[in-house]
Amino acid sequence: MAAPLLTLQNIHLTFGGQPLLTGTELSVFDNDRICLVGRNGSGKSTLLKIAAELIQPDKGERVVKGGATVRYLPQEPDLSTFPSTLAYVEAGLTSGDDHYRAQYLLNELGLTGDEDPKRLSGGEARRAALARVLAPEPDVLLLDEPTNHLDLPAIEWLETELKSLRSALVLISHDRRFLVDLSRATVWLDRGVMRRMDKPFDAFEEWRDEILEQEERERHKLDRKIAMEEDWVRYGVSGRRKRNMRRLGDLFQMRQDRREARRAQGNVQMTVSEAEASGKLVAEATGISKAFGDRVILDNF
Repeated sequence: MAAPLLTLQNIHLTFGGQPLLTGTELSVFDNDRICLVGRNGSGKSTLLKIAAELIQPDKGERVVKGGATVRYLPQEPDLSTFPSTLAYVEAGLTSGDDHYRAQYLLNELGLTGDEDPKRLSGGEARRAALARVLAPEPDVLLLDEPTNHLDLPAIEWLETELKSLRSALVLISHDRRFLVDLSRATVWLDRGVMRRMDKPFDAFEEWRDEILEQEERERHKLDRKIAMEEDWVRYGVSGRRKRNMRRLGDLFQMRQDRREARRAQGNVQMTVSEAEASGKLVAEATGISKAFGDRVILDNF
């Protein structure tokens, strides 16, 4: 089998003291069409940024096959330092790329290339960003919510364009139809762990439910075994000290495993409590004033 174009190995990342990615693995092969799915906050966008080398993990390795090119579409592209949309798109090209393709893609996306980036709407900025990542025809395309701010004709054009490319794709999107039409494999990021199914997104829910049901069965088995061992502790500890100590150690380990098991996320519970200041400045606001007509909301805040 050919080596993957892009590999993330044993990726660990912690935010705010909580593990976000724990030993996460991802391999992208030639002609892959992967949709990356998971709950909001599960780390999908963060993982794409690690794949694009915009974030460094706490632990793990990113490997790109020699000569392979990787391009990343962020959710919020920044065009502010460029004089025009064409200059922004061309900045993503190399000497070996077709520079005429930059103008072609902008025109296809309804832009002229002369637009001032500082005056773009959200949809126009998204179109320019799409032109920039598509123009080089990279080996791997990492697309984070590519249909955001796009109207239906633009989404249909983008779908057709992506299908025509030889690039491997990794997609994050809330547009279910877009994922179904483009994906050939589904990667599920769940509680820091990555699972892959080599089927399109329309098979995801059945696959996910099977995994969660199996996890629930395993938890019930563990709970029953712990209950049996606790009965033994209460009524059966006597003689053969080494064996008993080993069995007690196994019970403590099972209890620890149960406590540390990260179950599938369900209902949200929020708790607010006081905490000591960390000493790290998080935000600073100075001299803020705001009024709606005669009604003053903030005055030199």
